[in-house]
Amino acid sequence: MTEKMRAEWDKRARENARYYIATAQPEWSDDEFFESGRENVRREILTDMINICQGRDPKQMKVLEIGCGSGRITRALAETFGEVYAVDISGEMVAQARRALADLPNAHIFQNNGMDLEVLEGLQVDFAFTYIVFQHIPSREVIYSYVREVRRLLRPGGLFKFQVQGDATIQTVEGDTWLGVPFSDEDAVAMARECGFEPRYRHGAGSQYFWLWYFKT
Repeated sequence: MTEKMRAEWDKRARENARYYIATAQPEWSDDEFFESGRENVRREILTDMINICQGRDPKQMKVLEIGCGSGRITRALAETFGEVYAVDISGEMVAQARRALADLPNAHIFQNNGMDLEVLEGLQVDFAFTYIVFQHIPSREVIYSYVREVRRLLRPGGLFKFQVQGDATIQTVEGDTWLGVPFSDEDAVAMARECGFEPRYRHGAGSQYFWLWYFKT
């Protein structure tokens, strides 16, 4: 499954990486593309800094991003936080992200194997984030693996804020790396508890943009 995910996302990256990352328009200028990432950070992170920072200076924080693509959100994270460690399964996406973010020495981009974070070894992070990534993963097992790996790297009490597909009525096809597995509210709570997190907040159940706030217990 992970080999299929890698191959298909490499293909999308070669065809039109920015469109497959942000489908609002078929072509993006550099300014438009990275500004759209800043808007996501403004909306989902800067409005939630009490939960995210917990009194810490963001410039002293290490942040993890899963599924960085070609660096759209990574750039905005690196402009906000001290250090950003970002991973993606696609070598094509990683190469594009490294070129695009070469001016940001605090943005560290890695290719991972598509289901764990071993590439980051024993790094400890203060906050983890992923957006419009898990909604493409066709395996609940892979998503669980990522959640457990985030818990391994996250400091005690830290937050993993992320979005999953919450529309359980969608028709999915096994192995589809575009339309991944959905989660109900009950599924989200169960995953948190099985992986050692407190599911403190949830928003958007039943919709594509189902947001979860998992705090490490």
